[in-house]
Amino acid sequence: MSPSKSAGEILEIDGHEVRVSSPDKIVFPEPGLTKLDVVRYYLAVADGALRGAAGRPMVLKRFVKGIEQEAFFQKRVPENHPDFVDTATLHYARGTSAEEAVIRDAAGLAWVVNLGCLDLNPHPVRAEDLDHPDELRVDLDPMPGVDWSQIVDVAMVAREVLDHVGLVGWPKTSGSRGLHILVRIAPQWDFTQVRLAAETLAREVENRAPGLATARWWKEERGESVFVDFNQNAKDRTVASAYSIRPLADARVSTPLDWDEVRVRRPEEFTALSVPARFAEIGDPHRGIDDAAGTLDGLLALAKELGPAEKPPRASGGDGRRQSTMPLIEIARTKTKPEAVDALEQWKAKHPAAVALLHPADTLIDGMRGSSSIWYRVRVNLQHVPEDERPPQEELIADYDPWAGKTWPGKPAD
Repeated sequence: MSPSKSAGEILEIDGHEVRVSSPDKIVFPEPGLTKLDVVRYYLAVADGALRGAAGRPMVLKRFVKGIEQEAFFQKRVPENHPDFVDTATLHYARGTSAEEAVIRDAAGLAWVVNLGCLDLNPHPVRAEDLDHPDELRVDLDPMPGVDWSQIVDVAMVAREVLDHVGLVGWPKTSGSRGLHILVRIAPQWDFTQVRLAAETLAREVENRAPGLATARWWKEERGESVFVDFNQNAKDRTVASAYSIRPLADARVSTPLDWDEVRVRRPEEFTALSVPARFAEIGDPHRGIDDAAGTLDGLLALAKELGPAEKPPRASGGDGRRQSTMPLIEIARTKTKPEAVDALEQWKAKHPAAVALLHPADTLIDGMRGSSSIWYRVRVNLQHVPEDERPPQEELIADYDPWAGKTWPGKPAD
């Protein structure tokens, strides 16, 4: 966000005063959207955005230095939060806990945007019951080389599976390249059961659409397919909720769709400039989602039919680390994605013969969650390069350490 001399602007929202600091800061240079424009966008679609995020504890993903810089993730609600923002204390699988923000109204939306949040990242639970999710999330994540028509085909198969087990799916664009399908469920199952149900759904989609869809967790084993990402239902995970603006140059929005729109619309059509007019004209396609809560009995029964999922192979060296079945080499570890892309290009320039044989899905740039931000690991899968022509593992082009300088309980600083 560019510097601004504007001190702030007070908005009156449903009886609450919300201060927007530096309202004229440019957040999205390409469309020229300011911080105040982003707040006004969320107010224009508040009914839909709150349907996805209200009443749920959320991780604050803050872009305090603009969309060109990596966001940092803040689990703990700021101490000086206003009284119209509730809180809930979540206990994480790793044994830590955090008192997280819970918004319930349009004023809360404006407040989180003022903190530098662009997309909203709520947990799949309500503040009143933190142990039992009321939403199963299907994330259709396309691998490189996969086009929109293949994503749509997989979405339709997922819809068939959901219908077969008595559940209703509500599609929305992810705001990037993929598609999300939200499934409201009765809050009767814990996170382990919900994740098992999601994994079962993914496996059944793969069974019905082999080659098009995959439930394989390890990225290098997916090929040019759509990954049905069941792990988004793990306890610590969040996804961008409906009407979230994503940190892309065009201010793209994660937009709810009717099923008959899925094949004919494209993610790039929906931005912070276009979605408010769509919302004013047709309302929220997900307005019935809260009345469609279903049961996981069908998916859990199917889990028993399918049996345990195949476990990935482990190393035999005794360290417990996974041993990939693919010929992977690591290129770099970087703090930012542009640095990762640059490192990959350096490697490609050094090995043009091997590059000519790679498929789109063979180059892997993975965003890795650090303590409060994302860092990037760059790898290349040499499966399509003859063994005697494969470049060897070399010294990393960049070797960023995301934990450098971090202190741990009981561990002195280096």
